[in-house]
Amino acid sequence: MIVDCHGHYTTAPAGLQAYRQAQIAALTDPTLPRTPRPPEIFDDEISASLEGAQLKFSRERGTDVTIFSPRASAMAHHVGDQRTSLDWARECNDLIARVCALYPANFVGVAQLPQSPGADLTASIAELERTVGELGFIGINLNPDPSGGHWTSPPLTDRFWDPLYEKMVELDVPAMVHVSSSCNANFHATGAHYINADTTAFMQFMTSDLFVRFPALRFIIPHGGGAVPYHWGRYRGLAQDMKCPPLEESVLQNVFFDTCVYHQPGIDLLARVVPIENVLFGSEMVGAVRGIDPRTGHSYDDTKRYVDALSLPAAELEKIYFENALRVYPRLRSKLG
Repeated sequence: MIVDCHGHYTTAPAGLQAYRQAQIAALTDPTLPRTPRPPEIFDDEISASLEGAQLKFSRERGTDVTIFSPRASAMAHHVGDQRTSLDWARECNDLIARVCALYPANFVGVAQLPQSPGADLTASIAELERTVGELGFIGINLNPDPSGGHWTSPPLTDRFWDPLYEKMVELDVPAMVHVSSSCNANFHATGAHYINADTTAFMQFMTSDLFVRFPALRFIIPHGGGAVPYHWGRYRGLAQDMKCPPLEESVLQNVFFDTCVYHQPGIDLLARVVPIENVLFGSEMVGAVRGIDPRTGHSYDDTKRYVDALSLPAAELEKIYFENALRVYPRLRSKLG
């Protein structure tokens, strides 16, 4: 069994984007309804959007189950206000639930939260409860920067986030730390903003007592942990200089990394410096990098090829491909039959 912990519905039918465009248009035109009519999307449209993309590649590459969430770059929490984000999150999450109902053997849902700059977490907690309790989702994506590149929210270790963390612990679900689109011209969304956020989150976790306060809290830092594995010695040294506990004690009981790293040397490094128990297989296929690598002739996001090439013992591969996902996402087990 191979579980891909990082998938987004980047190929959703056009009706979803039409809904979003109508929603955005209403922000500047008071004659339009703030909440547009729900998009009319048929099951065969959903199937067509997946059969030629995520499902096709999963079958070709030999993966089994994808932990699937709405398109990260389209969360765009900086657009509109709390109501905008709530309506958008509910539509996106309901569509993911339909995907999981149509393909229960292939997809398991993770929720987009209705975050908004300056808003509290009441709506996000309610949507977490709804998606886990009613839709059967097993986790959330948490945006540490709803402002879209201006970083106006408190650090993830601030007590502002505690009500959400309390609910996550109660429901036994993890969060993938995942920013969205960037409206700051300094930061390209997928090439800079994503990696900045991954790295920033790790440093925040390392320098806090968050996991003393919430020992059962779990986070996945995607995209291989941003710059963290490459600078592992820097973080070990900073922790030592700042009188923080060693990373193995302060962070690695609660923080995990995926394998969304799109070249062999990067995966080799990840597997050498980060304990295998903290690595989950992920590909983010049909995501940020969709092309063919001319040096290999294979898709950049075919990360299974890189993991297989590590030549790890079977027991360690099993951890990356399956066992670690079960530990981080306990609700996954019941979805696998």
